[in-house]
Amino acid sequence: MIKSIIAGILGVFGILCFLYGIMIQATRSGTKFFLVWFGMALVFLMMGIGIYCGIWDKIPMVARGGILLIFALGMTSFIIVEGCIISSLATEEKENLDYIIVLGAQVKESGPSIVLKYRLDKALEYMNENPKTICIVSGGQGYNEPYSEAEGMAKYLIEQGMSSDRIIKEDKSKTTEQNIANSMKYIKKKATIGLVTNNFHVYRALQIAKNQKIENIYGIAADSSAFYMPNNMFREYLAEMKYQVRKVLHLNHRGEN
Repeated sequence: MIKSIIAGILGVFGILCFLYGIMIQATRSGTKFFLVWFGMALVFLMMGIGIYCGIWDKIPMVARGGILLIFALGMTSFIIVEGCIISSLATEEKENLDYIIVLGAQVKESGPSIVLKYRLDKALEYMNENPKTICIVSGGQGYNEPYSEAEGMAKYLIEQGMSSDRIIKEDKSKTTEQNIANSMKYIKKKATIGLVTNNFHVYRALQIAKNQKIENIYGIAADSSAFYMPNNMFREYLAEMKYQVRKVLHLNHRGEN
């Protein structure tokens, strides 16, 4: 009876992941991340089938212990990272910053993607409230974009009434690390800086900035779509884990040298 209940719960999770993956794919967000949801659906369904059919009981005890340990470590890391992300969802904005950096996201022929539009609208709001702040829009051109993200962002801001004199375009970056590092080339020393990005991305963006030894930098959290939130939160967890692994490998490499 207990096995049937566990198998049923896993099956429901698998179906929900599959359906959500289909919905994310239908939005044509420009990424292949929806495949992760299909992969998770397959894992949940296979686990459910394995438990229901008694395959789990046939696995050696040591192997089962190893699988459960990996699962426990994964869940622990997920809870810790998501907790950190959630803690930064609503940051207190610092007024009268010298610069704000708007981190890039996908642009389309029709204009900014939903994620990017949230960032740009937040930048507009901040700049209207702080008329001396200069805005750096940062982002290069991806293979599936008609022009650079910086160009698309500047165009949107100007169309919304922002003066071009207050906008600096940084159009070479491909990653968040590059967004921040390349934007700093336009910023005066000891200036105060705001990072404008979606609320789920604030924690990692500030982490990257501080790892680059940047001082006087603050997060400015833009909203995000409730529909995309599960996708964005899970994607951000994976991005954070990848960032931490890269950081450890980099430190080890420096130590060897």
